[in-house]
Amino acid sequence: MATDRLARLMAWQRRNVPVLLLGVALVLAAAALAKAQWDVTFFQDTWAFLLDRQDFSADAFLKPHNEHIVVIPVAITKVLLEVFGMTSNTPEQVAMGLSLLAAAVLLFVYVRRRTNPWLALMAASLMLFLGAAWPILLWPFENEFTLPIVFGLAMLLFLDREDGRGDAWACAMLVLAVLSGSLGISFVLAAAVDVFVKRRTRGWRRAYVFLVPGLVYLAWYAGWGNEAETHLTLENVLNSPVYVMEGFASALSSLAGLSKTPASGPASIDFGAPLLVALLVAAGFRIRQRGVPAGFWPVAAAAVSYWLLAAFNFIPGREATATRYVYAGAIFVLLIAAELLRGVRWNRNALLVAGGVVLVAIVPNIGYMKTGGEWEREQSVFTRADLTALEISRRTVDPGYALSDPEVAGTASLGVVSAGKYFEAADRWGSAAYSLEELEAAPPVGRHYADVVLSRVLPLSTAVRPGEFGSGGEGCVTQPAGSAPDSEVELRPGLHRIEVAPGADAVFKLRRFATGEYPVVTEPSPGGSTTLLRVPRDEAPNPWYLHVEASQLARLCPAQ
Repeated sequence: MATDRLARLMAWQRRNVPVLLLGVALVLAAAALAKAQWDVTFFQDTWAFLLDRQDFSADAFLKPHNEHIVVIPVAITKVLLEVFGMTSNTPEQVAMGLSLLAAAVLLFVYVRRRTNPWLALMAASLMLFLGAAWPILLWPFENEFTLPIVFGLAMLLFLDREDGRGDAWACAMLVLAVLSGSLGISFVLAAAVDVFVKRRTRGWRRAYVFLVPGLVYLAWYAGWGNEAETHLTLENVLNSPVYVMEGFASALSSLAGLSKTPASGPASIDFGAPLLVALLVAAGFRIRQRGVPAGFWPVAAAAVSYWLLAAFNFIPGREATATRYVYAGAIFVLLIAAELLRGVRWNRNALLVAGGVVLVAIVPNIGYMKTGGEWEREQSVFTRADLTALEISRRTVDPGYALSDPEVAGTASLGVVSAGKYFEAADRWGSAAYSLEELEAAPPVGRHYADVVLSRVLPLSTAVRPGEFGSGGEGCVTQPAGSAPDSEVELRPGLHRIEVAPGADAVFKLRRFATGEYPVVTEPSPGGSTTLLRVPRDEAPNPWYLHVEASQLARLCPAQ
């Protein structure tokens, strides 16, 4: 009796404790994502969805982003905008978080069906806290990666049913995967391999599982996708084997917490190559002992095709070690590992060692997530401050003005934002900018670039009249030679006359929201000249402040 009770208890533990701990991991991951994304707004390519696809035409849904199909991501953005508006990025973050949690749960189920449930818990936990892939975890736009993975994993699980209903659901999941992003093509290939491997036992009638989603993609490509720029070159094809190996190495080093992941740019994979060699040796030994499981071929096909397609379309910035490619690569590595570990018995000590390794790997990955969140918050400061500058200058800014110059905007992530399109979206869904009060309390770097953008979009303008040094007049403010570096004069909207006595060139510096600095610098004005400075009227009551940097007397006077 006691033996039976102990056996039942151990069986219950094997079945349920990993599931309960998965629930804990999901809650902790959700909390970590919320903390890392706190006070983060819309970023980079998201603006292409927000501003360039505002209507509900076929083109808005079906035109490619770069060369990728993004029908479902666009649809999600549109639904969230209609329901919640554009004042906060939180709804998109929640939607992205749900896809990440769903992917982890589906991965858990997939691995548990093939091996130990504790290993399934470890695999899911690694993905939940894969900070080396922080752009995927923290940037909702990257659901073009997570959604195909969610639908692709669901497809693989439906194929496990080995029946007609499972095949039908698998086909439906593949259609959704393809409509979510180009990564769906890799799962279509996985389904094709599954049909081929099982053709003798289940026949070719189930070929529709991959043919239907394949035809959906081809129809999209014929109508819209063929217009996208392609980067396929012979050089990329020849270099693809190296790229594929680097991709697998990058995924392995990231899973192990050994990838040196910067806030931007490709990661370092110093440990990736030896990890890949070790994995290949272990896989070869395993296959020699037990042969190749049938389920290995579909996931291996998906993994290799993923890296091959990325290699064929390589351009600088799309290196195999790029952080945005790590997430899918890591999923495929874990799927392959699960297949190769089918039937392997794990004793308690082996599981404890594996669990310890996973915990050690997660710690640096959480650090990478924190670093990525800090970088996105900094980008959000630039974004909100620059958009506030556009809103303040709305009555004078050129509608075609784009925040494409990083030296003006402070960031290269706003290149697709033009004033006219932004105002159209803001009028429809609400402002994503700071309020004036929020801008006044924003970090110094945000107020700095708000002043710079304002000087361009109002614009502030000067006209120099050499040889015209007047005699001042009523209302003039005189700045003696060698004034203090923080001496300044308040400027209100209108035309101002700045008189500089004969001598060296003078420099005029201005600020508005910035403090302790003058971000806006005009062209030098020669000694013995008068400069007319025009300050257009705008939507903010805050005055400008002028500092004259000159070795001689200068006067600020109202224009006559």
